[in-house]
Amino acid sequence: MMQRSGRKRNKRPQVASSAFQQLAWSQVRTPYQPIEILDEGQIDAICDTAYRILEEVGIDILHAEAKEIFHKAGAKTEVGSDRVFIDRDLIKEAMSHAPSDVILHARNPAHNLNLSPGHISFGSVASAPNVSDIERGRRPGNQEDYRNLLKLCQSLNIVHFVAGYPVEPVDILPRIRHLECIADMALLTDKVYHAYALGKERITDALEITRIAHGCKSWDDFKQKTRLFTIINTSSPLRLDGVMIDGAMEMARHNQLCVITPFTLSGAMAPITVAGALAQQHAEALAGMTLLQLVAPGCPVAYGGFTSNVDMKSGSPAFGTPENAQAAMIGGQLARRIGVPYRSSNANASNCVDAQATYESQMSIWSAIMGQANMLMHGAGWIEGGLCASFEKVIIDAEMLQMMTKFLQPPEITESSLGLDAVKDVGPGGHFFGTPHTLKRYETAFYSPILSDWNNFENWEENGSKTATERAHSIYKNIINDYQQPDLDISKKDEIADFVARRTAEGGVSGDF
Repeated sequence: MMQRSGRKRNKRPQVASSAFQQLAWSQVRTPYQPIEILDEGQIDAICDTAYRILEEVGIDILHAEAKEIFHKAGAKTEVGSDRVFIDRDLIKEAMSHAPSDVILHARNPAHNLNLSPGHISFGSVASAPNVSDIERGRRPGNQEDYRNLLKLCQSLNIVHFVAGYPVEPVDILPRIRHLECIADMALLTDKVYHAYALGKERITDALEITRIAHGCKSWDDFKQKTRLFTIINTSSPLRLDGVMIDGAMEMARHNQLCVITPFTLSGAMAPITVAGALAQQHAEALAGMTLLQLVAPGCPVAYGGFTSNVDMKSGSPAFGTPENAQAAMIGGQLARRIGVPYRSSNANASNCVDAQATYESQMSIWSAIMGQANMLMHGAGWIEGGLCASFEKVIIDAEMLQMMTKFLQPPEITESSLGLDAVKDVGPGGHFFGTPHTLKRYETAFYSPILSDWNNFENWEENGSKTATERAHSIYKNIINDYQQPDLDISKKDEIADFVARRTAEGGVSGDF
């Protein structure tokens, strides 16, 4: 970390290394009421339209068993068709079993996550096919960079969970990639992590590695707590794919969290209006969550909001837009209406780490926070509309998320903090630098940045005139150099290694994907 001339850095109770000072790990809580853009009548209208979509248009369920489950519950199905028509009363009865409060248990209990109302957790970037930094440029994902991103996730206290593969390591064969990646998550981090629900085999392997890492001797023991989560993306418009359903149902049967997230881009895979896109989002999310409640009543589910718009000139997805921000906040209202945790995202469409990446991310972060999302996916590192994970952007996002965390802590209002005695000591025309009131508090009074440079121009220039992106590059490399792997019993490590070796020898996942 660059030393700032003439400035004394604030001390913090927990650090990732001797050279890097950051906020201590803590679950973020908001004391503020969520901003509700729409009134109750308007939310009623969106919900009613969502019900009508499922009743009158229906949704394609590309999975025979899931179709039969809906049919037995009273949904209308047709022989030879994937279309399922779901009545609102069926949905309401099924969703009455969904828990409002969910705890995600990490293998290190200090990193457990509370997803109940008012609690917020920040995750890493996920699923990017490419990775970049300013030293080596943009490149396809690989295991070395994947592991380094996991090390950053573990080291940064403000990153509460690993949201998926921060970058897709395409140098590992697809059939065994999930084995290597989930094992790396279990060994290199002790935080909550995500597994991809691409079919039953992949998710079963992820569940097994997680069971071993958590020291559960039986599946009954494992199911007592929610320890793993997955994102289930609908294939918008109005379709649930078979491989996702396979993975989702397996997770539900093991009492693990599925976040149903429609990919509703206004003007492309959803109506061009925010209202229409949200009605479709709500319909698709309800269909997915209803299915899982029919499979395993009471299993944890969450509502994923990912509605944004496209650039109508190019067709490319846009993020951090006013419409994206509105949709994120209204999505929170819809999730609260049905009483389940809510997921949003920190997204931007910039092709590099620049001002656009930052201001679009700020729009995303603010809307997620004020909409009271419980999980912020892609919280650190996302650029290029999700096509690239940036090491420098991880640090820039970490700074913004830390600042947001401090903002969510209201100032103390006490006789001492009001400082009347200090004002009396100084009087008109003086200064407060040397007062006992200041000297007692100066080390901890203000937020201490991990990235921002508050030097004046001359000192900044003397220190190399480094931009925030250049400083972020140095910081991320230092963190990785100082990374310390969290403890895990050697017996568990060996058991994970043996399992991965056996499944690899068996060929991993069957099929062509």
